[in-house]
Amino acid sequence: MLEVKLHDIGEGMTEGEIVHYFVKEGDTVTTDQPLVEVQTDKMVAELPSPGNGEIHEILIPIGETVQVGTTLIYIEGVGPSKSTQAKKPNDQTTIKPTQGLQQQRVQTTINRVLATPYTRKIARDHHIDIEKVSASDPSGRVTEEDVYQYINKSNNQPPTIESSEQPIKLELQQPKEQETIPFRGIRKTIANKMTQSIYTIPHVTHFDEINLTRLFHLREDLKKSGENISVSAFLLKALVMALKDFPIFNAQLDEENEQIILKKNYHIGLATDTDEGLVVPVLHNANQKSLRQIHQEIKSINNKAQNGGLQPRELQGSTFTMSNVGPLGSTGATPIINYPETALIAFHKTRKMPVFNEHEEIVVGHMMNVSMSFDHRVADGATAVAFTNRLASLIENPNNLMLELV
Repeated sequence: MLEVKLHDIGEGMTEGEIVHYFVKEGDTVTTDQPLVEVQTDKMVAELPSPGNGEIHEILIPIGETVQVGTTLIYIEGVGPSKSTQAKKPNDQTTIKPTQGLQQQRVQTTINRVLATPYTRKIARDHHIDIEKVSASDPSGRVTEEDVYQYINKSNNQPPTIESSEQPIKLELQQPKEQETIPFRGIRKTIANKMTQSIYTIPHVTHFDEINLTRLFHLREDLKKSGENISVSAFLLKALVMALKDFPIFNAQLDEENEQIILKKNYHIGLATDTDEGLVVPVLHNANQKSLRQIHQEIKSINNKAQNGGLQPRELQGSTFTMSNVGPLGSTGATPIINYPETALIAFHKTRKMPVFNEHEEIVVGHMMNVSMSFDHRVADGATAVAFTNRLASLIENPNNLMLELV
């Protein structure tokens, strides 16, 4: 008898919510065939079959949250495939991220279509068989837009009249007094981390503003030469350079051993808003990357976050977190630190405002608000002001950041 268990796929993961089963008791399954969809604290993931056999028993109902190590399914095995025997024992039932599944894997005996877990959830919520949805993508992957188009097409179908003699009954629906949203999965994990941070760290938030006028002019010049570097890439590059000058903010407080650990690697967490909630993917070793590499990696990480394709290693090990909420229209905030880090900085909306230039003339400037929360046990306000001054100097003189474009 083969057991399918929930395994730890991420740093600090302790539990997962059962979202959906792709099989039912009595079904015949093959090695690596997706069996169950699980919502962890970081992502939606699929648990594959460890071997060939028949589903003997499904133990955990949909919607229930279970601890790591819990057995979810029993399979009456007929022997694992050769590919499974060659794997390490711990690899046989490891949860695999669902984004970017290879064509070979998904072409199982049930002819399963290509789609991300979030797209499948939309289909299930609207009681739609996703196999009936046509894929617009040349790869054959069914997207969210495909599902919504299918829904709209179905809703536009004229109603079928069974008999003209049937009386028409009009029922007036009373408005609901309330509705509920499940407090679990990513939402619950965010709440737990924020509670831990706010009750552990004495937060102080420092506010400042930065003039992006020269940076915008530089970006326009670069675009003319065919080089398109995002504002976020410039901000992150300047952030790393400022952290090198003020390593106290790229640190972690070890209370047990009464010491502050200054991190020598610069792994920048990128707070990202997704349909499934807030995630913080990590751009590792940002200090070793050029401006162009940072731009490309930010773009790649954001796409993965939005499509549920982040790998566990891409969500671990951050030493400092950056939140660029300007595109959402934010003008200020008091961000909560991503525990156990020492600080977090948020870049807000850029606005056109009258400013004085170096000739004491009033000109139009592109001003951006910045809010930086830091651990007052580790650093003081004066140090935070000096840090943001250094950061502003780098951003307001962006040619200094261009030294490592390539």
